[in-house]
Amino acid sequence: MIQSSAVNEVIQSSAVNKTRLLLVSGSTRHGSTNTAVLRTAAAVAPPGTHSELFDGLAELPAFNPDDDHEPLPAPVNELRRQIAEADVILFCTPEYAGALPGSFKNLLDWTVGGGEIYRKPVAWINASSVAAPTGGAGAHTSLATVLGYVGADVIEPACLRLPMSRDLVGTDGLVSEQGLREKLASAVRALLGHRPAESTATECTLSP
Repeated sequence: MIQSSAVNEVIQSSAVNKTRLLLVSGSTRHGSTNTAVLRTAAAVAPPGTHSELFDGLAELPAFNPDDDHEPLPAPVNELRRQIAEADVILFCTPEYAGALPGSFKNLLDWTVGGGEIYRKPVAWINASSVAAPTGGAGAHTSLATVLGYVGADVIEPACLRLPMSRDLVGTDGLVSEQGLREKLASAVRALLGHRPAESTATECTLSP
């Protein structure tokens, strides 16, 4: 289940006592495969998971340190609230010009001053096409740098290289290929099963 103004799906009545999984896509593109991967992550998450898709990427203002104080811009306040309330966070981002998309880097910049992501268990899925020259490695190297800087707890076993193409996304907006869904489900379980004392990883290598 994904709670999002952009995703009209059945929402469970209560998230009390559930593990809260925040899903953050680095793409604002309509029909994004990265967002489809995250929707699928919510669909294959085990029972007892409350999944929430952050859908305010395009609304975030350009980061300016002079504006990083209360009262925060409403989209920034919402981003930080969702991060603070999440138990774990899963990212999925495309690569543009060999690095993170500017809008997604802007989102990450807004997390620096708040501290909500510090020691928060996080992971990411690399959904770059098999035809991508570097497999999206530049974007994920940049992401590792930023997450290390803000002190997030990157859970290496939950990071996954999941080569995607648009024809693998069904009309329901979810990844249709069963083998990919099973790999994604395994990564989600690894992230949800993390215990803070078990890992001090600050970098994440992508599994094939």
